[in-house]
Amino acid sequence: MVMKKSSIKKIIIGSRGSPLAKAQTRLVVKALKIAHPGIVTETIIIKTTGDSVLDKPLTSIGGKGLFTKEIEAALLENRIDIAVHSAKDMETRLPPSLTLAAVLPREDPFDVFLSLKGDSLASLPAGSKVGTTSPRRRAQILNSFPELDTVSLRGNVETRIKKLKDGNVDAILLALAGLRRLRLSPQGMEVLGPELMLPAAAQGTIGIESRLGDEKIANLLAPICHFETMQATLAERALLRELGGSCYTPIGALAEHILGGKMRLRALIADPNGKWLHRIESTAIVSDAESLGRKMGKELRALVVETRGEKIFND
Repeated sequence: MVMKKSSIKKIIIGSRGSPLAKAQTRLVVKALKIAHPGIVTETIIIKTTGDSVLDKPLTSIGGKGLFTKEIEAALLENRIDIAVHSAKDMETRLPPSLTLAAVLPREDPFDVFLSLKGDSLASLPAGSKVGTTSPRRRAQILNSFPELDTVSLRGNVETRIKKLKDGNVDAILLALAGLRRLRLSPQGMEVLGPELMLPAAAQGTIGIESRLGDEKIANLLAPICHFETMQATLAERALLRELGGSCYTPIGALAEHILGGKMRLRALIADPNGKWLHRIESTAIVSDAESLGRKMGKELRALVVETRGEKIFND
């Protein structure tokens, strides 16, 4: 299908104000200017609830949408043309009139371990404090290393690294994608493989949200949308949506393209305290990515209900 050339000369972009959000928005601006030489961009910084409330865990003030709702409101009110998000922060069910229109090529999706007291999670002494506000990271840490202590640690990447250096915690976990986009290479960091720490759905992916049915914007974004990343994102978000997991539910998902035009999707769900953890994986042709996510989400849900008899889902 031949996409029509966009007639838009200027585009207004909504973004959070954190250093990482600004870095990600610059990547979107760069991609747009390469695809559409001469286009003018304007970035509007929008403060979200998640940026304003830093003294409480996200789970206690609303969770995932805290980093997107104010930006989505600006989009719905036509104050901006597109919104740039970390795709992992986006709700799995977007407002009916909005859509995930494009994604940039995915950065490395894995987490990294940082500490001044050990070179790996396994090397930390019992009782060591690992700072994280992520239920997914907390559950996987405690499942593998129940002798460690996890403590809430909010703030942007630089703030969390400073808290580590100041001795507030003994170790922290961060997304490798964020470090790379901020051009940070802390000494002694260990990249955690998916067997130990499965990433969050869409981790490392920059999502571009627009108004549904806005064909001019769709045409503008089409050349910068990375097909492989979009298919992986659709699979991971479909799994998350099928599970109905909230910000309280530790869920990991990672879709990867493999030989033969296929995709492998790995997923897990865990008890918030790491007492149990279920992993599954499956493959499908790439064109069935979203169906694969839905299928595996149903499998995980049924597995938890069958083996645990616990109500941990939003119905």
